[in-house]
Amino acid sequence: MGKLFGTDGVRGKANVPPMDSETVMRLGRAIAHVFRRRQGRHRILIGKDTRLSGYMLETALETGIASMGVDVLLLGPIPTPGVAFMTRSMRANAGVMISASHNPYEDNGLKFFGADGHKLDDETELEVERLLQPGPLDELRASPDAIGKAYRIEDAIGRYTVYLKSCIERETTLDGLKIVVDSANGAAYRVAPLVFSELGAEIITIGDKPDGKNINEGCGSLHPERMCELVKEHGADAGIAFDGDADRVIFCDENGETLDGDSILALCALDFQSRGMLKGDSVVGTVMSNLGLEKALERKGISLIRSAVGDRYVLADMLKQDLNIGGEQSGHLIFLDHSTTGDGILTALMVLSTLKKSGQALSSAQKLFDPYPQLLINVPVQEKKPFDQLPKVQSSLKRVEKELNGTGRVLLRYSGTEAKARVMVECEDAAQCKRVAEELAGVLRDEIG
Repeated sequence: MGKLFGTDGVRGKANVPPMDSETVMRLGRAIAHVFRRRQGRHRILIGKDTRLSGYMLETALETGIASMGVDVLLLGPIPTPGVAFMTRSMRANAGVMISASHNPYEDNGLKFFGADGHKLDDETELEVERLLQPGPLDELRASPDAIGKAYRIEDAIGRYTVYLKSCIERETTLDGLKIVVDSANGAAYRVAPLVFSELGAEIITIGDKPDGKNINEGCGSLHPERMCELVKEHGADAGIAFDGDADRVIFCDENGETLDGDSILALCALDFQSRGMLKGDSVVGTVMSNLGLEKALERKGISLIRSAVGDRYVLADMLKQDLNIGGEQSGHLIFLDHSTTGDGILTALMVLSTLKKSGQALSSAQKLFDPYPQLLINVPVQEKKPFDQLPKVQSSLKRVEKELNGTGRVLLRYSGTEAKARVMVECEDAAQCKRVAEELAGVLRDEIG
C-alpha cells in the first residue's frame, strides 16, 4: 500500500494535505490520466456527502479532471454505492465519492471506483501515487480545444432509487411496516426516506437535515441511541441507521435492541440458503466476525470465510470464491448479485423484504446465534510500527494466548484511516475478555501511544 491511500481511499483533515484543494486537484489529474483507456470522450462521475468541505473539494477535483480533457458528471449528494451504480449505469470511465464516511465533518476523503463499479486495486492506487510525484503529470494536460466540460446530473437520486427498488421482488412491498430512518445528516438524507416511503412503509425520519457540520453528530450508525428510543416510542417495527455515506447500516428491532452486521449477515445467509440462492453454501466475513456467528452458520451447513477488515477485502474474497453474500460487523454488507460494494439502503431492503415474506419480527435475528463476549479498544498511536517489532506487546500477547488456550481469539491491527491501533479480544468469559483487552491496550499505550 502506498503512503496516500488507506484501506478505503484517501482520507484526512479538510483543507490540510492530502485533503486540500491543491492535492485533490492533482489527484483529479492523475485519476483522469489513469482512466483514459479508450477512444472518444471520457467521463468521470463525482458524488459527495453533505460535509461543508465537499464543495471545495468537488471544485478542485472537477478542475483537475477537466484539465486532462475528461468530462465531469456531477451527481451532488448521493450515497457511495450510488456512485458505484451510476458509474456502471452511465458507462463512465470512473467514479469518485467525496466522503470521510463515519468520521466527523472536519475530515473528508475520496473513494474511487473503476468503470466496473469496483474500488481500485492496489496496483492502480500505486500508479496514481506515482503520478502525484513531481514530474510525471507536469507536462500532461489537454490542449485548449480539448479541455473537459462539467455537467450536473439532475436525476441521479431518481435513477438510484429505481435501481434500489428493482433489487427486491416486484411483488414485495413494505406496506404495513413502520420504520425509523436515521440518515446521519449525511448522503442518504434524501434517497433513503424516498425509497422506503415509495415502497409503502410508514417512516419516522431523523438525521435528515444536514447543515454541512452535523454529519454523524449524535446520530447515524455510530450513535443509534435516539433511533432506538423512537422505535419504542412510536411502536415501530424496526430502526435503520446509516453512516455518513450510507455504505453501512445498523438496525434495531421492535424492542429497541440493536443488531450489528453479524446478525444481519446470519439473517440474510439463512434466507438465501432457504431459497437455494446462497452460492457455495458460504459467506465472507472478516477477522472481526464473532465466533458465535461462525459456529451457528456451521450448524446450518454454511461456511464462514474470514477476510481482512475492509469491504474491499471482503469483496475480493467473494469474487475469488464466487460467493454472493459477505459483510462486516460494522454493517457493511455486500450483495454481489446486485451491487459491487457495500450498500446500506440495499441491505435494509433485503432485511425488510425478508421480514415481510416470513412474517417474523426483526427480533428473531437476535436468536440466530449466541455471540461470544467481544471487546474492541482503540488506542491512539504516534506511529504504526509492526507489532512483531514491539517486544513488550509480543510478550504480553504470548502470555494472553497461552491463558486463552484456544477458547478465544486476540486480534491486533492498525486502523487504515486513523492513527489508532485496534485491540480485539473474544472469549467465552466476559470478565476475562475485558481484563485481557485492557492489559494489551495498556502495553500498546506504553510502547507507541
